[in-house]
Amino acid sequence: MTSDLPVHEMVQWRRELHQMPELGFDLDRTSAHVAELLESFGLEVHRGIGQVGVVGVLQRGNATRSIGIRADMDALPIEEINTFAHRSETQGQMHACGHDGHTAMALGAAKALAESGNFNGRAVFIFQPNEEHGEGAAAMIADGLFDRFAVDEVYGMHNIPGMPVGHFATRSGPITASEALFEITIEARGGHAALPHMGVDAITVGAEMVSALQTIVSRKLDPAQNGVVSITEFVTDGKRNVLPGRAVLSGDCRAMTPDTNATIETAMRRVAEGIAAAHGVSATVSYDTIFPPTINAARPVAAAVAVAEVMGAPTEGACPPKLFSEDFAHMAAAVPGCFVMMGNGTEGSYARPLHSADYDFNDDALAHGAAFWTRLVEQQLPQEESNV
Repeated sequence: MTSDLPVHEMVQWRRELHQMPELGFDLDRTSAHVAELLESFGLEVHRGIGQVGVVGVLQRGNATRSIGIRADMDALPIEEINTFAHRSETQGQMHACGHDGHTAMALGAAKALAESGNFNGRAVFIFQPNEEHGEGAAAMIADGLFDRFAVDEVYGMHNIPGMPVGHFATRSGPITASEALFEITIEARGGHAALPHMGVDAITVGAEMVSALQTIVSRKLDPAQNGVVSITEFVTDGKRNVLPGRAVLSGDCRAMTPDTNATIETAMRRVAEGIAAAHGVSATVSYDTIFPPTINAARPVAAAVAVAEVMGAPTEGACPPKLFSEDFAHMAAAVPGCFVMMGNGTEGSYARPLHSADYDFNDDALAHGAAFWTRLVEQQLPQEESNV
């Protein structure tokens, strides 16, 4: 099947997508381009799922078993500083996370399977919007994704800078973290900077909270649990000679399990409210979990590892979990799923951190990712009646 992959076309598609990045749910050009390509391959195409999501369905034989392959399409609000010919043509937007490559790999697998796929069942290619804000997968599911296109299992993939091209990694259980955004609002009593005893300085209260919040991970979590609490903003209404009466602390929390995330939230509320009460002021906490953790199911993980091993690819089947977050988590919570990480390279812009202004997806990785998808479909939807 690898020899049947449209490698040169995938490079062209990937670079076209890189040049025309779009954000969130505003993916009119991208989704239309993806849908038109899928239609040209002969797939049954459905548009506008979860606003601008696209689904391509490829049926072979009469088996009822099905598999979902998901790719994300959105870019980031970053000004690209690369100078190569396929750099972004849209100011302030770029594919700094490799979703252009993810989309191109899924398209390449769809074309190869449509032309010469050896399988019996249904392959469902899911192209989702708004992964970066954690809203696209949920929108597609709410719009009937898995009711209209039922799948027995679903798979997603993400490139990893710094990992060699052709290498794969995954694991059973939690593989990426939840992300929660919090805001703590302190209502104190401002006053003259020369008369602090006549008010309650919101900065003093907030600074005490910043220090105390750092003890959540070090003292409130089991050392075996992974978690991060980061305060990223501290804004007050104070002036040069005016003590602030109001302060807002904002930040980001990561956790590998829902229980750990709940522990962090409970501890944060207790710390903020307790310190505020000790100073005779009030504090309110908002805690919004945007991304749940991505939790891989054991059987799809075993299937993914088997595919990579058949390909002869260096594979880690029990890799350490990552503390970044992934919108695929919603799909893996709805259907048994597996999220796979794939090497993007170890040099130059291919090894730059995701979301960097000089990052680029490695075209050499396209064939590896598309070959993985084609082999996975053929393995999980075999011609014979017994399934892997």
